[in-house]
Formats: sequence, structure tokens, C-alpha cells
Amino acid sequence: MNIAVIPARGGSKRIVRKNIKDFCGKPLIAWSIAAARESGCFDRILVSTDDDEIMAVAEACGAEAPFRRPAELADDFTPTVPVIAHAVEWAQKTAQVERACCIYATAPLLRADDLVRGCVMLDDKEWDYAFSVTTFPFPIERALRLDGRGHVAMIDPAQRDTRSQDLEEAYHDAGQFYWGRTEAWLAHRPIFAARSAAVVLPRKRVQDIDTPEDWERAELLFRMLGENHFG
Repeated sequence: MNIAVIPARGGSKRIVRKNIKDFCGKPLIAWSIAAARESGCFDRILVSTDDDEIMAVAEACGAEAPFRRPAELADDFTPTVPVIAHAVEWAQKTAQVERACCIYATAPLLRADDLVRGCVMLDDKEWDYAFSVTTFPFPIERALRLDGRGHVAMIDPAQRDTRSQDLEEAYHDAGQFYWGRTEAWLAHRPIFAARSAAVVLPRKRVQDIDTPEDWERAELLFRMLGENHFG
């Protein structure tokens, strides 16, 4: 079977109770659950959490929260791969898991058809993972740094006179989903590696949500694109 795993800790600090805070009329996590359900890719949609209230909200939104995530996998420094591996191991007690998709609870701009694209990519045995990426809005070679007094310096001075259109386009993790084969998750193979495929998303549908400013911008994008656009 294929499973979705939505990690959702209760201890978010910069935006308190972020995962279940109201976002455009629904708890934030509800949008990720809705996209997973709409995609038709999953036999089970599991929420991995250490928090009773998140469990209740997730179940009310149509997901399962059948286990409590261990404390050692629920601190501020726990990486994603061990959390998904733990959920896969739990699910495999009852049925063989072929693929698991980590879907972040903070991805209200996620669309079901993007999840489908990632799933199809894993039909090619070349890939361990398929995950969402998007382009940087400006060439990274032209990035600047500021010193303690606000003085400017180029990170790559060799590109000072290179035209923007002559520089290579660069991509970054879109922070929405990570499809992976069970063996890759359980072996804790890195996601950002040669055996990973990219599902490219337009920048207008990507927004990390870590700060109140991020939250405000995500709501603006969501409303601009239209609620129906996201199921």
C-alpha cells in the first residue's frame, strides 16, 4: 500500500499551535489532509504527532492519528527522515508499505495533482524519492551578504558583471511533499541526493510558513489563487 505521513508536532514556537491554527477558514493541517485525500494516491493518511489536540483535529479532518510520536522524535532538532521511517515501521506491522509520502502540515498551497505527479515519478526504478521544488526568484550567484555594520559584499564576486539571464537557474526545496520508497525511508537515505527526482512547482504556489510574515503572505497567495484551486 501507499501511505501519506503528515508530521505535526504540538510545540511550534514562532507561530503558536501553528499546525491547527485557522488558515482561511480551516485548521492549517486540514488543507494538507484534503489534498492527500483528493489525490487518490493513498491507502492510509497518517498524522504523526505528540499532541492530543492535533490528533483530534486530524481525525476530524479525515486522517488517522493511530499512534503517538515518541518524544525523542518530537523535538526542535529532529530531521524529517527518522519521523517518516518511524511511521512506516508502525504501518508495516499490519500491511506491506510500498511507498510513503511525507506531506507537511504547513502546505496549504499543495495541490492533489502535484502529489500524483510525484507518485508517477517513482514508477521509474531509478528514483528513491520525488519531492517538490521551485525556482529561486533571482540568480543565487548574485546574492549579497551584509556585515555587522550593514556593509554590502557579493557572495560570489566573480559574477559581478555577469548578466542575470546568463546565469544558471537554481532551485530550492518547496517544503510541501517528499515521496519515497519504503526501503529508502527505512535506510535513512538522504532526500537531497542523486537518486531523487524533482517535481517542479510555480513560485506562486510555494510559501514556507515559519513566521507571522510567512503566514500572512501564504494567506494572500491562497486567496489570490482561489480556495477552489486547492480543493
